[in-house]
Amino acid sequence: MEIKPLVLIVEDDKPICKFIKVSLETQNYKCIETESGSHAVSLVCSMNPDIIILDLGLPDIDGIEVIEKIRDKTNAKIIVVSARDRDRDKVEALDKGADDYLTKPFSVPELLARIRVGLRNINKHADNCEEISNFKLKELEIDFEKHKVYIRGESIHLTPIEYKLLELMSKYRGRVLTHRFIIKEIWGSYCENETQSLRVFMASIRRKIEIDPAQPEYIITEVGVGYRLVDE
Repeated sequence: MEIKPLVLIVEDDKPICKFIKVSLETQNYKCIETESGSHAVSLVCSMNPDIIILDLGLPDIDGIEVIEKIRDKTNAKIIVVSARDRDRDKVEALDKGADDYLTKPFSVPELLARIRVGLRNINKHADNCEEISNFKLKELEIDFEKHKVYIRGESIHLTPIEYKLLELMSKYRGRVLTHRFIIKEIWGSYCENETQSLRVFMASIRRKIEIDPAQPEYIITEVGVGYRLVDE
């Protein structure tokens, strides 16, 4: 018997919560819901959900605090669905450990697509007990053992930093990576001055792998937040 993915919905607006729950259950997801951030933390520990859909404006504790409390306790993918649309709110949620961020109002197809990406990434992590030796996305290939990158079958030259950036994004394929996260991972510590350097390196990578860097099909800019490597 196929096990249905379990989705925890943390939302204090009852009509929205019901709307999300009904939409997901028609797609064969099993759902549990709560309007309390504190109860959500308990449910994460007791029910072990696969996906967590989290509002930030909760009646007891802020959603950001919920992320901080649960991030080290679960491998579930956290998708924030919030009316807060400022870049700093998105960056803070993602930096604290959220995997994705949708702004209300949102479309059901978009939410379902983000959930599918989250589940795919969970399954990849579970299947890859041994470190993979290569990565393939459309016509982009990375040979991790040889540190080689190919686009449309042709080997391309990347600087060491460019390679490390592409390797990092491939490991988090489909997830929005903030400027702060990328800079800390690549340079070891965060410095605001490195943001411009990051943009330069990303532009250089795009020139090498994209057919049209102005309309990228691999590396997407999340304005004011960071970058995302697409997931087919």
